[in-house]
Amino acid sequence: MNSAGIGMTSNRTRQRMIDRLRQRGIADERVLQAMAEIPRHLFIDEALAHRAYEDDALPIKYGQTISQPYVVARMTEEVIRDSLPGKVLELGTGSGYQAAVLGQLAGQVFSVERIDKLTRSARRLFIRLGYQNIRCKTADGHDGWPSEAPFDTIIITAAPETVPFDLLDQLVIGGKMILPVGDGRKQKLLALVKQEHGYQETFLGDVIFVPLLEGVVR
Repeated sequence: MNSAGIGMTSNRTRQRMIDRLRQRGIADERVLQAMAEIPRHLFIDEALAHRAYEDDALPIKYGQTISQPYVVARMTEEVIRDSLPGKVLELGTGSGYQAAVLGQLAGQVFSVERIDKLTRSARRLFIRLGYQNIRCKTADGHDGWPSEAPFDTIIITAAPETVPFDLLDQLVIGGKMILPVGDGRKQKLLALVKQEHGYQETFLGDVIFVPLLEGVVR
């Protein structure tokens, strides 16, 4: 399998994306290296492959999106800020790109997607790219993945209108939940650190994500 790509999906094009991320303030070389190695063009439709390394969110199937590289990098920086996590729970697999980035850095990644066809597509791509530390399943993200808890980090790549505090129960003490919160017009990216009694919240910036919906689509 040749994942390097040609032309607008080449390694040179990929490097330009990394240069732009540096210019925007992404400084963790581990994140930049992971994103430099991953063929983002494989995670989107072929018709949009020429735009894969632009710093834009792009549509994927079933009304979902692949997040813009800067947002992926920003959230990933926050995931590994203190240490590389052993176990990460991602809610909202989508194309699988964010999980792939995390798979380069975390011990294990458990990813939940409500749209079964997206789960299957992402799983095939993880296998194709040789990831053995990513597991994904189709389920309602609001439930998390209780049988694999506790996690060091929970990252949510779709936006609930309010913080799903019940998911904090699936974190270790000192664990972190990173998520967008808000409606379709205005959302804020937050990092919540679980403490013995309550949590500490940090505002990371304004973002736009698809909503975190309930239920499963088979």
